[in-house]
Amino acid sequence: MKKRRWKLVLFPLILLIVLIGIYRISHWSQANNEPKITSDLVGNRIESAQELITTKYYYTNTASFENTKDFYGWKIPFTTKTFLVTYDGIINAGVDLKEVKVTVNDQKQTIDITLPKPKILSHELDEDSLKVFNEKDSIFNAIKVDDYTAFEKDQKKQAEQKAIDRGLLNEAEERTKTAITSLLNEDSTIHKDFTINIHH
Repeated sequence: MKKRRWKLVLFPLILLIVLIGIYRISHWSQANNEPKITSDLVGNRIESAQELITTKYYYTNTASFENTKDFYGWKIPFTTKTFLVTYDGIINAGVDLKEVKVTVNDQKQTIDITLPKPKILSHELDEDSLKVFNEKDSIFNAIKVDDYTAFEKDQKKQAEQKAIDRGLLNEAEERTKTAITSLLNEDSTIHKDFTINIHH
């Protein structure tokens, strides 16, 4: 009878010890599986989000081209060439995340991120939207492929400047700050233990 009582007492005790051991092993395993927050780790996470952080500026433009040959400032008759184009474009602005500097301070539990200045990352024209109207030239001054190429380059510069004047780069900077903060705070360790400071 006593042996049975001892078994009834020992069994729950042994089970409790086993459960505590399993919990500690599991907790230790999870703790060791969590990646340590380092500058390289944070930098890689930020760099992988380049496309998400890019600010896109869409526009439609209509522009006319005109060129006349001249002789010492005097326009030569019957040498004028013109054309009119309409097209859609997209400008991508943001920061080059490869140039971001990250410093993690374990003691202060801070993550300091220094951003480079925002800039135009790419500028593409939608070739399918491109339409050319009112092409006129003369045998003395024919329209060439170079005319379209130079005109496109000049129009791109004007569109980029207009976008910048309308605050594109400022918006890109603010969006980058918000996106990086949100991205890093998805990590529970960072969200709980670290303060994120973004500088530029």
